[in-house]
Amino acid sequence: MYSEMKSALQKPTRKYTYREVDESEVISALEEIFVIRPQSLRNICKHFVDELTLGLKEDGHTLKMIPSYVSHRPTGKETGSYLALDLGGTNFRVCEVYLEGDSKVRLTQKKFTIPDYAKCGQSDVLFDFLADSVLTFITENHIPTESDIPLGFTFSFPVNQTAIDKGYLMVWTKGFDCKDTINKDVVALLNEALARKNVKVHVTALVNDTVGTLMSHAYNDPGTYVGVILGTGTNAAYVEKVSAIPKWKGGPVESGEMIINCEWGAFDNERVVLPFNKYDQKMDEESTNPGEQTFEKMISGMYLGEIVRQVIVELVQRRILFGGVSSPEIETPYKFETAYMSRIERDHTSDLLDTKMVLQELLNIPYPAPRDRRIVRRICELVATRAARLSAVGVAAVVTKMERVEDGCTVAIDGSVYEHYPHFGNRMKDALHELLGMFEENVNIVLGKDGSSVGAGVIAALA
Repeated sequence: MYSEMKSALQKPTRKYTYREVDESEVISALEEIFVIRPQSLRNICKHFVDELTLGLKEDGHTLKMIPSYVSHRPTGKETGSYLALDLGGTNFRVCEVYLEGDSKVRLTQKKFTIPDYAKCGQSDVLFDFLADSVLTFITENHIPTESDIPLGFTFSFPVNQTAIDKGYLMVWTKGFDCKDTINKDVVALLNEALARKNVKVHVTALVNDTVGTLMSHAYNDPGTYVGVILGTGTNAAYVEKVSAIPKWKGGPVESGEMIINCEWGAFDNERVVLPFNKYDQKMDEESTNPGEQTFEKMISGMYLGEIVRQVIVELVQRRILFGGVSSPEIETPYKFETAYMSRIERDHTSDLLDTKMVLQELLNIPYPAPRDRRIVRRICELVATRAARLSAVGVAAVVTKMERVEDGCTVAIDGSVYEHYPHFGNRMKDALHELLGMFEENVNIVLGKDGSSVGAGVIAALA
């Protein structure tokens, strides 16, 4: 055993001795694990629709299906100046959203970074910091404050929302831990901090980022019925008939519709239909929240690079890749970033020189042979294509649930994976075609940039 380990760790020469495993055999075996056939796509989609329906019936199901209290979509004719505060992590934005009517928007924004002491201290420290930032923004941009300015608050943490301007924090994520904020109304906390600082701003709407994406795009295109985030994490929101929400206890709704925040990252935590394989399993076990956010872990930017790394590590251990020689970087969880996958998939050189550079310089693999580079590139393609196809299943399920397959609608998607990962949108379209046939053309998928900020302003205008 010792001598085997010793030989495996010795620095290789440029001539590797591979186990006699044909490259096409390796790739075929991986395709068997990662490729989702059309019939499987349809099965997953059917189960997804069932789960969406269950979540609307009563609380306590896998998909939370949270009513957003946003019941009117914009016409594009709304006008006025509104503020938006977009808190999704360490960096947050304060924006002035100026609605010009005629579906046109002007956006002025400034980014701020929350210091560590505010992320993990008392809640008033954090909210005072947010209020100070709003004051800085108003002062720098000479925004008049004769009367209270309405502000839309995009808050991308789990809240139990009970009104358009009321939501109780359920749990902190993303490195935040102000313990005395749990079960408190975050709108009230921000309004109190603004009052303490004598800032003439009043929070009129609490907004989830997916709802914001939907509303922002609906201001330009009234046919927008779905908002999706495909970035570090993933989620979706869509327009549902109030009559189809048995658990709604908020009384009559004039418009008859309500935007629902699906919280779809948790889809199939029970592992009934998703093609969850041994690499997903290992990544999930080593994650900070094993057994949770199953769908998110298969499609979002936080995890895709880690799935690729798990595959590479196993192939190195079996001496199929890199002559069995690993590196500390390859052995470190999350060190293989999704951005590396993106770069590798963009490498169209005949001998994959950019892929070689990623492996050699960023991941310290001494000599990635051409065969190794081709296999790594195919792993990236397989993992990313599966993610795009599963994302399309989510979209198809939501459009099917809304009964808009034939009438069609626009789906606005924001997030770094959809915007920057090569071929992601086209792979989604291919899968939608397999799921919806000729009706795929009715589902218009578009990029909805800066949706969460502009959307918060639009919702503040309607509140």
